[in-house]
Amino acid sequence: MTSFHGLTALKAITLSVALSMTAGFAFAGDNNVSADQIVNALKPKPLTRGLSQEDPAIKAKEVGFIQTLRNRKTRSLSMGEREEIAEIASTKPKIDLDIQFDYNSADIRQSSLPDVQALGKALTDPNLKGSTFVVAGHTDAIGGEAFNQDLSERRADTIKRYLTEKYGIAGTDLVTVGYGKDKPKDPNAPMDPINRRVQVVNMDTKTASK
Repeated sequence: MTSFHGLTALKAITLSVALSMTAGFAFAGDNNVSADQIVNALKPKPLTRGLSQEDPAIKAKEVGFIQTLRNRKTRSLSMGEREEIAEIASTKPKIDLDIQFDYNSADIRQSSLPDVQALGKALTDPNLKGSTFVVAGHTDAIGGEAFNQDLSERRADTIKRYLTEKYGIAGTDLVTVGYGKDKPKDPNAPMDPINRRVQVVNMDTKTASK
């Protein structure tokens, strides 16, 4: 099963960052996205009148939880913590980028470097200053659970390492988590390449309505 999964790993995986209450932006792998496009997609959207009435206690709990993640190692996260991250991430800004990794590895392919570099430039933009980002790895359903979990974590860590080393982004601002094959992008086609992705979520909890 592992070798078969490795063969399929040549195909594109998706790098996502989450989009609050709206449809996300998506870019084909052959069309590189710009840093400005990423920044615009990641900026929190103005809250509506209804959403501005968010329960302060719930918001404070969310902020406190995110703070506990900032110095954590990927493999130190419990299943419960991973689920809580996913729940919070579902309401945050996102953008989808096609990122490819080398065969059966977590090494970024040269053809995908422009998109990762655009992400690095975007995350250093003043408009996103003060945000904490979650880098979440995902795989398709081919292969064993342990193999997929490990691969998803390693790919998330690779993106974090690249962003910290090449763009000076603080490691505490990038929280990595792996989901393996547990959260397919298309639940109706769990083996589809679209499910192989790294999701980067802007977890900033400050209101955008001020």
